[in-house]
Amino acid sequence: MSPSDAPDEQGTTGPGALLLFPGAGAGRDHRTLVALEKGLDLPVTRADFPYRREGRKAPDRAPRAIACVREEAALVADKAGVATDRVVLGGRSFGGRMCSMAVAEGLPAAGLVLISYPLHPPGRPDKLRVEHLPAIDVPCLFVSGDRDAFGTPEELSEHAAVIEGPVAHVTVSGTHELRSNDAEVVEAVRTWLATL
Repeated sequence: MSPSDAPDEQGTTGPGALLLFPGAGAGRDHRTLVALEKGLDLPVTRADFPYRREGRKAPDRAPRAIACVREEAALVADKAGVATDRVVLGGRSFGGRMCSMAVAEGLPAAGLVLISYPLHPPGRPDKLRVEHLPAIDVPCLFVSGDRDAFGTPEELSEHAAVIEGPVAHVTVSGTHELRSNDAEVVEAVRTWLATL
């Protein structure tokens, strides 16, 4: 039995599955999500939002995207044979943000993996996307580039401090796209998952 399979004091075990969504301009086959599926030891599901499935380019509005997160989380939990609160949610940019909003609205989860979290639009630090963060009470991992125009490491640390659950930050070299950083992202997520 590996440490992640060992029961904790409440008799539950570590994460049973990981559900990942892509950023607004990509699909479920984004290279980072594929690398995570191949590089992690627990079941990983990569999902698309409805607009991608329907062949549209404009992202769904938050209510529809959050409903999709809820539906996919229930499917993943059922397939893995675990409760929804043992599924880790997350993804890149828009995908991670929608998962964080779903959790803030009450969706149970084992934690959040937020890769290249879009704290604000590029060049618009006044347009923060942080209103829901104080309502998050699960462990969170932020993995971001040191030159991300959607939020600097310092900005992320400052604004993520309002999250009730434990927060970990991993900064890697790169921009919002994190090109050529998949191995570092996978290692950051693997290391963090072992703490849950």
